[in-house]
Amino acid sequence: MTQVSQRTCIRETIIAAMERDEFSACGGDFYARGHIRAIAQVTGADPAPLIAEYEATHQAADPVTAADLFRPVTPIRLHRRLRLAWAPVLGLALVIVLGLGAYYVLSGSRQAPGGASPAARPGPAVHRHAGRGTPSPAPRVAAVPQPYARKVVIRLVAIQDCWVGFTTPRGRYLFQSVVVGGTWKRWIFRHAVDMRLGNPGGIKLTVDGKNPLPPGTAHPLTLRLGLHGKISS
Repeated sequence: MTQVSQRTCIRETIIAAMERDEFSACGGDFYARGHIRAIAQVTGADPAPLIAEYEATHQAADPVTAADLFRPVTPIRLHRRLRLAWAPVLGLALVIVLGLGAYYVLSGSRQAPGGASPAARPGPAVHRHAGRGTPSPAPRVAAVPQPYARKVVIRLVAIQDCWVGFTTPRGRYLFQSVVVGGTWKRWIFRHAVDMRLGNPGGIKLTVDGKNPLPPGTAHPLTLRLGLHGKISS
């Protein structure tokens, strides 16, 4: 059981309950089917008859769909909050406008002694060529942008159902999810993260725009994704 738990990233207590024909700890029919499929793939069994047997004996009359999992229990009322939030925002904007106006008025009224205009701000450095009177601006070197330097961008396209789990490099649990075949998901982390995949052979994965999966990967594996594009498995 310990090896199955490590390869599927499913807790041993949940696997033990499933062996006793108890699926309440799975969190619903949607996750129960995903756990059955992941365990069957690791043990080399055919998941189709196992899922059919589960649905015949345990599935509720009104099955829960993936859309129902993310549907709020009560309607979210935002109109009143948005109206109330405008008052402090407008007040802050008015204070900023008045402050800027006073600053420019006071700055324009200050002049050097004798009516001289205020000192001009220093402009960009210029170079003068020998024998020429026309100055040329100093060359500027544009900084090369480095996207994803301080974040990890993950995009997963599921061809088949795939279980995904995330932990920190020190093993602290973050969250887990099941990406249904024919859908895709995107995650962004601003720190290093370990990504566990239950069915890497049935997905297309990119991390910071690159494919981190070794060719021919079919068994569950864990990827260590770091900042600056560092990837290891």
